[in-house]
Amino acid sequence: MSRWIATAYKLPDRCKAHIFLGFSAPRRESAAMKTSLDHLPERKQQELGEIRRILFEEFEDTIRGRNAPHRKAGRILKIVLFGSYARGDWVVDPVGGYFSDYDVLVVVNHEELADPLEYWTKAEDHLLRAHTISKKLSAPANIITHSLTDVNKQLKKGRPFFKDILRDGIALYEAPDHPFEKPTTLPEDEARAEAQYHFEKCFPSAEDFQTLAGYAMGGGMNNKAAFLYHQAAEQLYNCFQLVATLYAPKSHKLNLLRSRCEQLDSRLTAAWPRDTKFARRCFELLRVAYVDARYSDHFKINVDELNWISERIDHLKQLVNEICHERFES
Repeated sequence: MSRWIATAYKLPDRCKAHIFLGFSAPRRESAAMKTSLDHLPERKQQELGEIRRILFEEFEDTIRGRNAPHRKAGRILKIVLFGSYARGDWVVDPVGGYFSDYDVLVVVNHEELADPLEYWTKAEDHLLRAHTISKKLSAPANIITHSLTDVNKQLKKGRPFFKDILRDGIALYEAPDHPFEKPTTLPEDEARAEAQYHFEKCFPSAEDFQTLAGYAMGGGMNNKAAFLYHQAAEQLYNCFQLVATLYAPKSHKLNLLRSRCEQLDSRLTAAWPRDTKFARRCFELLRVAYVDARYSDHFKINVDELNWISERIDHLKQLVNEICHERFES
């Protein structure tokens, strides 16, 4: 049984009553949510405690001094671990260079407070430093943020992504008396039609970005080509997520999108090899291209790197196309 308690993480007093980190407590509002982390090694449980501490600390700091009533009264209502670490099928592969990320849903009490750029950039930066610099986290931590109203709306619509979180997720924190709604089932024909709509919108968009990137390369506009390849990859990942779960997070962060998609279907890991320094460098260049290729004087990418990225985008496109049609037919 885990030994971690709320006071170990210096959380605000108002947040300590319903901390769940490896033990059960009386529950009324959301009995379907699991609370035990006993399937995880002790080190992983400690790291999840650190993630939770960072989220509370940075959110409290971000809303401090804000005058609007809903901002001053802003609260984190739930922190939920989902994905491979919640299910127990996380991957640690040092040889192949693949490591599962921590996936965390943060639920707040007002829609505006879920804005990732306005309220969660500091938390994301802190989590990144905890993984890459201080090494307090052995794996990256990806967060998605939603209001409780929005999550309950998606559950009532029967959205698969949120139903899966409710089924498999583990509550790291829950405020009392703020339950998730009981989910409904989305009719299969409606789900199929919505998935088809997303595919027909996103897949051609990805192809357009890829074509434009080729033109930019041909004209010697390497930085523009890198940005456009980033957009092609982003569209392909969004296409797959929307077909698979009818949900895609509002994010341009390619590492987050890649991680989520590869956890949904491990075949997608083949699109981006991680076994060489060159391969890792190329993906890193593509990852930062969304901002740096447009605004940084220090961003440089050469033709060899762009050619490799172009080949990997081709492979990713083929995989997404095959897997999406496989899902349509099943």
